[in-house]
Amino acid sequence: MNNSIKQQIIISGVGGQGVLFVTRLLAEAAIQKGYPVFTSETHGMAQRGGTVVSHLKVGDFSSPLIRPPQADGLLALKAENVSQYGDYLKPGGWAVVNSHEDIQGEIKQSAFAADADTLAQKLGNPKAINLVLLGVALSKASDLAENKKNLFCSFEDIRAVLENRLQDKKEMLSASLKAMETGYTN
Repeated sequence: MNNSIKQQIIISGVGGQGVLFVTRLLAEAAIQKGYPVFTSETHGMAQRGGTVVSHLKVGDFSSPLIRPPQADGLLALKAENVSQYGDYLKPGGWAVVNSHEDIQGEIKQSAFAADADTLAQKLGNPKAINLVLLGVALSKASDLAENKKNLFCSFEDIRAVLENRLQDKKEMLSASLKAMETGYTN
């Protein structure tokens, strides 16, 4: 176990996109690896398509909220969230954004746009954009980070969390793994 791990990630989207589910998967992966973890979330009119933002801190921190510009990464399930939360990224941070357009000009940090909406549609699972984008982040974060630092967890770590959480829901598990794998390999 690496006790020196310290990562702060903002996960944002709108109500119903699975922001909290992705946050919980990442938090459970951190716990399984023996890392201390903090999460905090805000639901702004989430049931009406409002913004949901989640703060995830892995490592030795004393408070759950991430202050601008302290985040190592941003996972934006909606491209519009980059303008709201891009300033949370520290210099050298990374962003993985659900967008069919290049978003490089919108933030100073390294960003990767993935059309998770289209990928999820092709899977026949339009609600799986959260897992598609998580797969992309697991694949690309270390390439995007200025210091080439890997995410605190791997694809296999998240797979193990999903297998544990969905062990009694084989069909949902299969669909979830397929969505994450699609993002990871694209």
